[in-house]
Amino acid sequence: MKPETLNFFDKVYEVAKLIPYGRVTSYGAIATYLGAARSARMVGYAMNGSTGKDVPAHRVVNRKGLLTGKHHFEGTNLMQQLLENEGIEVVDNQIQNFDKVFWDPSKEL
Repeated sequence: MKPETLNFFDKVYEVAKLIPYGRVTSYGAIATYLGAARSARMVGYAMNGSTGKDVPAHRVVNRKGLLTGKHHFEGTNLMQQLLENEGIEVVDNQIQNFDKVFWDPSKEL
């Protein structure tokens, strides 16, 4: 698909697919990158609907590094387990060293 024909959710998925292994980004960072800075919640809705779309939704967290979307994953700790498998430390639903593992699409793409 050409970028201009993608809807907002599809654009979110395209950005999320670019998040490097072992890194995370925030809903707001994706929204800002897409030119919709006040649409972090819409990015969250997109992540909720990303099942089966080969989107690494576990790499998208809130601006403080909290696993706020974890209840949308099967099992109680799947989001945390996926992140930990990539070497990201999570304590009490909070990513540790968030500033070191944070990936900002506005600066990286």
